[in-house]
Parts: sequence; C-alpha cells; structure tokens
Amino acid sequence: MKILITGSNGVIGNVLTQGLKHDVTHYDLPEHDVHNYDQLLRAVQGHEAIVHLAWDTKTDHWKSDHHNPENALKSYNIYRAAVEAGVNRVIMASSVHADKFVGREASDLLQPYALPLPDSPYGAGKVFMEALGRYYADAKGLGVVCVRFGGVNRANTAPETSESERQVWLSHGDCVNLIATYLDAPSIPNNFEIVYGVSDNVGRLHSIENSVGWQPQDGAK
Repeated sequence: MKILITGSNGVIGNVLTQGLKHDVTHYDLPEHDVHNYDQLLRAVQGHEAIVHLAWDTKTDHWKSDHHNPENALKSYNIYRAAVEAGVNRVIMASSVHADKFVGREASDLLQPYALPLPDSPYGAGKVFMEALGRYYADAKGLGVVCVRFGGVNRANTAPETSESERQVWLSHGDCVNLIATYLDAPSIPNNFEIVYGVSDNVGRLHSIENSVGWQPQDGAK
C-alpha cells in the first residue's frame, strides 16, 4: 500500500516512517506545504491512504491559549484533496486534548464518541478536525479515522514526573501497530471512527474500543 504522511519529520512522523512496512511518501516543510492545495493534490495522486500529522505547534498547542486557523485549513485541504484524487482513506492526528482528562477517575473511562470537552483551543481545533472528517465520511464516502494520540516521545519511555502524562503515554510499537492496523483494515464501519491512541498504562483514563481489533502491547507501570 502506498501512503503519504504529512508532518513526516515530526516525532510521530519519524516513528511511523521508520516502523511501517508500507510504501511511504514523506511530505513535510520546507519542501512540501499542506497549505498549498495544488501542490498537495499533485502529491497525493496514486496513493491509497494519507496519514495527516502536520500541525503548526509553535503557538497552537495544548499548553497555549491560542488557536491558529491555518491548522484548520490543513485539515480541510487533506479531506478535499483525498476526495478529488480518489484516495480511499485518511488517518488524522487528533489528540487526547480533544476531551479534558486531567483529574478524571480511572474507573470512568473516556469514550471516543461522547460529547467532547476540549481542554484548550488546541483541543477544540482537533474536535473541528473530527467533525469535518465526519462530514466527508458521510457526504463523500471517504474513509476517515481520527486518532486521539496520547504522548509519543523520542525516547520511547513512559514519563516519570507526571501522572497524567504517564496515563496517556503511547509507545512507538503501539503507535506503529495502531496505524498499520487501520491502514490494512478492509473497511471502516460507516466510513468514520475515532480511537484513542494510548498504551495500556496503569491508571489509563481512555477507552481503547475500536472496530479493527487493535490492542496495545505496552504500558507504563
């Protein structure tokens, strides 16, 4: 399967490009810009799937109180280009910050389809990404998977100083296996799915319910 990964030079992008066994096309700044729709449309031709990770986090991140509307434009361009180019499936990098989790009891797992309460403008931007994807899945028949990624770090070790960060840690192996499982799945029910991308950590706050049988193999103890 030939896939294009935007934001391929980032942490998750590097994990996936090194770990996936698929035919990967790298797509990242400065050579490639998701804002440039014509360039993007040319690039996605002939691909069966897109993994969209690109996001400007310089000011738009979960610790900030700022929203960069250019990130919403990137999501829109991905969906639009996928439909126009005949790409069958897109996997979008949402975030656990789409639904506030800090301070939640572990016995009450967050569910992917409950009404989300974003914890920041960044989280709200991810909710918009999901909502737009649901439209494209329903109206255009595009297969859309929104992965609410937890914490993926370069060291591939669970954080030791923050309980909330340990609860949402995602190992490299689980990250690669999650994306590979969705890429290889024959279909996505109703063309749309939201899934939490977290390892099976002690005190895990998020449900890992999914339609494709993915099960994390790692976890912070």
